Amino acid sequence: MTEDVLDELGARLATRRRREGLGLAELSERTGISTSTLSRLENGGRRATLELLLPLATVYGTGIDELIGIREATPARDEPVSRSEDTVMYRLSRSPGQPAAYKFVFSPARNTPPAELPTHQGWEWVYVLAGRLRVINGDDDLLLRTGEATEIDTRRPHWLGSTGDGPVEVLALFGRQGERVHMRGAPPR
Repeated sequence: MTEDVLDELGARLATRRRREGLGLAELSERTGISTSTLSRLENGGRRATLELLLPLATVYGTGIDELIGIREATPARDEPVSRSEDTVMYRLSRSPGQPAAYKFVFSPARNTPPAELPTHQGWEWVYVLAGRLRVINGDDDLLLRTGEATEIDTRRPHWLGSTGDGPVEVLALFGRQGERVHMRGAPPR
């Protein structure tokens, strides 16, 4: 796999530069890498190093893993990362080590939980942006309205969906096992 990635890297870099609408001179100016070195990278005449890849990734606003082709491009925030007949999911954050933020849009068709509810490690916090959300967490069956939030222990069987009377938009944060939300308010006056 490593040799394949390295063999295809030059063409990937050239394609990315052209897709960004940059010439070698402009990319050189923005990265501090000489046009000669950039040209040799793209033509396979020079092996990539971390010192060369970091400024390229910075200019393109991406990670090195995506730049070299070991991870697919991240969709823009307004592009769904997952879509099914009753759910659309958008990833809103990409900070390593932090809770992952997502926006879900559940159609009215997502109103009946499956026979077996999923469980996994971690915590989930949800906030209803619009509509009415049904939340099942263990033995609890909750109805949340716009502006309401809840915390879900995902080690318990759980499910989120619409009440069936319209779509629902939800902001969700997924945290690691043992991580709890930290609520802060204004100090008392």
